[in-house]
Amino acid sequence: MPAIKHASLAAIDPVTLYKILMLRTDVFVHEQRIVDEPELDGVDLEPFTELYWIEENNAVVATLRLINDGDPAHIGRVATARSARGRGLAAGLIEAAVAASPTAVEISAQARLEKWYERFGFARTGPNYIEAGINHVPMRVTTTRPPR
Repeated sequence: MPAIKHASLAAIDPVTLYKILMLRTDVFVHEQRIVDEPELDGVDLEPFTELYWIEENNAVVATLRLINDGDPAHIGRVATARSARGRGLAAGLIEAAVAASPTAVEISAQARLEKWYERFGFARTGPNYIEAGINHVPMRVTTTRPPR
């Protein structure tokens, strides 16, 4: 597993931040066609938000954000470059973020990934709903369980 890096937005080198945002734009805007909700929503600027990422060959290939604004914390913006999928990079980021959280963690998971998130101890907490035109499910994991 390549090194997992994490920092607040203010502590990230501008070039690395650009690469993180480019990956998120590629996945969410271009690939998934999420255009009704802004990718840059201001949450990254908050002092309680920490970005996680993995770099390979001078590119950010996987990223997520952990929002520690209370109990529970929230994981969002999980994205992996198409060329890097299937190698466990997002899994490593999920495990690192859950392990770093002092509280339980919730995620608004795309419904097609529900079983994948269950591998890390996440469990459904409510009915499916549509977010950004995509079927989602609310999920939660407590940090008292070690990630797998």
